[in-house]
Amino acid sequence: MTAGRRARSIALIGLCAAFTVVFVLLGAWQVQRRVWKRDLIAKVEQRIHAEPVPAPAGWSSDDVYRRVRLEGAFDHGDETLVQAVTEKGPGFWVLTPLKTDSGFTVLVNRGFVPGERKAVASHPAGPVTVVGLMRASEPNGGFLRRNQPGQGRWYSRDVQAIAAAHNLINVAPYFVDADAAPNPGGWPLGGLTVVRFPNSHLIYALTWFGLALLTSGAGLYVARDARRSPEGGA
Repeated sequence: MTAGRRARSIALIGLCAAFTVVFVLLGAWQVQRRVWKRDLIAKVEQRIHAEPVPAPAGWSSDDVYRRVRLEGAFDHGDETLVQAVTEKGPGFWVLTPLKTDSGFTVLVNRGFVPGERKAVASHPAGPVTVVGLMRASEPNGGFLRRNQPGQGRWYSRDVQAIAAAHNLINVAPYFVDADAAPNPGGWPLGGLTVVRFPNSHLIYALTWFGLALLTSGAGLYVARDARRSPEGGA
């Protein structure tokens, strides 16, 4: 085997070894992600079926989809309509500030109204009790569509931006999706929260480990071929 061919073989073996290590690490990472995702799904499943607890003034990642209870009064004058596409078709989410008896305000996603009926959302007055799920704020806007507060066009439930647009103070950094308790007149329609966590990590892990097997096999093939080649061959 010539020096040039030997160098190429060594380079190919090294490259195959490097890719094998990378693919194994990626596969192991996906296995870890799968364990994390399964744990998250189990925790969320437990939260959404738990008895509601009083809504907190703050927020942490452990609060996502926590079932809470709010008591206070709605401020319908600062209601915000956020464009939505649901299983009921296109329309709007109705986000209404609720001044809690605890002294802070929470934006409540009271539910969905169809586009042609966006003016028919009910406006209950006086003390109310709302049960729903805590949701993380959705900053900036929707896919390829940024919120336009000055024009009243909202494509995501951005708590901070909506609060600023309406000059709301002492607002909790999350919003609450109201449950399916019926509203007067039937609108808005609550209880449409979609709780879904894609969990394809096992497929990804098997893909990376399969690629690791292929690259390691290719490296072994090159090494065996190099050993079989006569020392003085072309």
